[in-house]
Amino acid sequence: MTAQNRTSLNRRLFVSGAAALASAAALPAFGQTTDSTEMLPAAGGQVRNNISSFRMLDWQSYFEDTRKGAILVDITSRALHYWSEDKSIYRLYPTSVPLSEELTRRGRTQVVEKVLNPTWRPTPSMRERNPDWPEVVEGGSPDNPLGTRALYLGWTYYRIHGTHDTRKIGRRSSNGCVGLYNEHIQELFDMAQVGTQVLLI
Repeated sequence: MTAQNRTSLNRRLFVSGAAALASAAALPAFGQTTDSTEMLPAAGGQVRNNISSFRMLDWQSYFEDTRKGAILVDITSRALHYWSEDKSIYRLYPTSVPLSEELTRRGRTQVVEKVLNPTWRPTPSMRERNPDWPEVVEGGSPDNPLGTRALYLGWTYYRIHGTHDTRKIGRRSSNGCVGLYNEHIQELFDMAQVGTQVLLI
């Protein structure tokens, strides 16, 4: 191969490699709407070793209708799906999920209350496992495990809430609740309403 041919080949490899890197950098880290060109940002940046599987789902496979909106939490893929009542909005968020099967609850419930800057109180079983934990952490504190917003569910002690600890997202890291990045729970909080259907699978 002549020097000129080697230079031409190296230039082509460099250009194609740079194009591939640019394409990879443009891919979103998390979140997707039904419009594939509009993506939600990765809140707090990517977290190494977190595993979430993002694929768009059809609400009809899980709900009879979308009255008052619908939230599907897939514990296995560590993702939360939201559909608005009129189906014009679809969101897909990465989540944290319970640490173990023992702490996991599946089934149908609904949003019964929306709380801004929720106060956190560990459950009796959490205090049993972690006696050094405080009895209460007031809302608005950067140490509050519920983050900036919480959707209270029809099941006692279960919430969909934010977290200040972004390392938890995409992991088995909660004591039973479903956690989102604070910017994602803020968006979901504004869209969901009391009565929004919730299904955990």
